[in-house]
Amino acid sequence: MMPGARESLLDAAEAALTRMPWSRVRMVDVAAKAGVSRQTLYNEFGSKEGLARALVRRQTDAYLAGVDRALAVPAEPRERLAALAEWTVTSAASNALVRAVLTGLWNRRLPTPTLSAVPSTSVVPAQRRADGPLPAPGDLFGMVRDRAVHALCGPTAARTETVEQARLCELTLRLALSCLLVPPGPEGAAHLVRTALPRLPRRTVP
Repeated sequence: MMPGARESLLDAAEAALTRMPWSRVRMVDVAAKAGVSRQTLYNEFGSKEGLARALVRRQTDAYLAGVDRALAVPAEPRERLAALAEWTVTSAASNALVRAVLTGLWNRRLPTPTLSAVPSTSVVPAQRRADGPLPAPGDLFGMVRDRAVHALCGPTAARTETVEQARLCELTLRLALSCLLVPPGPEGAAHLVRTALPRLPRRTVP
């Protein structure tokens, strides 16, 4: 496949999804919009299910990249967790796929790929990538919590400190996810975190 064609196909599929339900998105139209043949699309993703999985994976990866950026903010730990909560809420509010993969609430407009590894008999490496595992909401929750703990504590923290930070990171994420169901108000998710969490000592910042 030509360089950039995979991203062009994903961009085309995502654009189509903003205009119509996934059930009405046609592979031939996605290929035409991306300027490649339909066979090229099938070579890359294997099936419409494979394309859906790749779409969800791309959005999940983008969300996780934002998690890392939020946790890298040069601030005291509570502010970094507040940034994590704010990113989670704004990311989910602006992208239905992110919201679905975080909550498990998939509406009828969205693709609903299986959130587990799908065995593939294809010999095409790209198709095997498309068939790779996708995290269920609980798995993604654990991934984000663990990233937050590592960012705040570093690899050499004492076990008692790590356990306490894990509790606070989990509380932060649960507050953020609650905001996806009930809007947090004008002050936002970050304010909820600042209110709920104690001020954390800077010594926990790696």
